[in-house]
Amino acid sequence: MSIWLMLGLFLVLANLPWIGDRVFFVYALERKSNWIRLFELMVYFFISLGIGIAFEIRFSGDVYTQGWEFFVTVLSLFLVLSVPGVIYRYQWLPMQYKFK
Repeated sequence: MSIWLMLGLFLVLANLPWIGDRVFFVYALERKSNWIRLFELMVYFFISLGIGIAFEIRFSGDVYTQGWEFFVTVLSLFLVLSVPGVIYRYQWLPMQYKFK
């Protein structure tokens, strides 16, 4: 797995909460609240951390210990990767309904 494939996977994971109205694509809701979307985003963030740790173990054989600064930076990167989904949900879709 290359680093670009891993970043692409993280991009997909960061945008999953904003795509549909199903919780984890299983439980359908009429309207999913923002708190549920943020909870999903945090779960996907921890899944991506697990994938990153597995990637590090696979290629280096050991997990390097990180401080809190690393996790804040990775969370910030994950939130930046979720921006296309937020724009789709809160700017693109309302504009589509407005012009129908």
